[in-house]
Amino acid sequence: MNRYFLIGIAFTTIAWFTSASAKTLPLMRISVENNDRHVQTQAVKRYADEIKEKLQGRIDVQFFANARLFRDQDIIQALAQGKVEMGVPGTWHVSRFEPNVEIFLLPFFYGRPAQVNYKLVDGAVGQTIAARLEDNLQLKVVGRWIDLGHAHLFSLNKKILRHEDIEGLRVRVAGGAANKLRIQALGGRPTIIPWPDLPEYMRRGRVDAVLTSYETVQSAMLWEKGIKHVFEDREYFPQYVPLVRLSFWNKLSDDMRHILTDTWEKHVDAARQEAAEAQINAKNSLVENGVEVVIPDLHEMEIWHQKMLSKQDEFVKILKIDPELVMRIMKNF
Repeated sequence: MNRYFLIGIAFTTIAWFTSASAKTLPLMRISVENNDRHVQTQAVKRYADEIKEKLQGRIDVQFFANARLFRDQDIIQALAQGKVEMGVPGTWHVSRFEPNVEIFLLPFFYGRPAQVNYKLVDGAVGQTIAARLEDNLQLKVVGRWIDLGHAHLFSLNKKILRHEDIEGLRVRVAGGAANKLRIQALGGRPTIIPWPDLPEYMRRGRVDAVLTSYETVQSAMLWEKGIKHVFEDREYFPQYVPLVRLSFWNKLSDDMRHILTDTWEKHVDAARQEAAEAQINAKNSLVENGVEVVIPDLHEMEIWHQKMLSKQDEFVKILKIDPELVMRIMKNF
């Protein structure tokens, strides 16, 4: 075979591989822990679909739900290690790395309406916490936090009629040291159980109650796993924080960054509204499936709110939350 012909083939092959490599798009993997039916998953999926369309031909956007990439308890490390580009973990997971996020899990927020959270997290206090998150973890907070909705105590066998009935119950919490402290203050025995592992714990009778939301119970049909009652005490207001790896963010052009942030902002209000509606619909679904709802007396709620507040300074110290930020919150109300 002609030597020049072989050389030509070699150069053509090299040129083809070089061209293919040049066309390889930057990868943007977006990971969430919840299943496809969950309101948070659906909100983030819509966001992923829209930025994929807007960034067509510039970034390969891939969406992974149901912890197929990472559980939320591992997502911060995965971002730091470059194994994923974006995660939207709950505040209870983020607080392990930035203690000030747990400010929204303090006793002050026990039993409070969502508007109290919004006033603070969307304002100067939230901006301060976001800046610290970015500086300390080398992450970019791409916008306002989206909601899960109020968390309550869902029990399996023992019906909680009043706060005193929480005494001694083994309560599953998703994470967050503040959640553990609050459950302990209520007399329960908190244990952190990753969401994918929870059904097995319930099946084995290793948990008495679950700190979570109506929507989360409904999306996983946990009444089939033993949930029978709910004590609707609005323990705290879980939200999700949109985080992008800073090393990935810094490689993007300005217009690409604007697409990511502007598109996220476009979806926030709708996602919050849908989360609120999902909680109402999920509550109705649980009732239809035999779950009994107990709503604590308002007077009793206030008594326990004050009891919890008496422990807040202790919580702040244990959790290493900035006392200055706590003072700013307390001055707002």
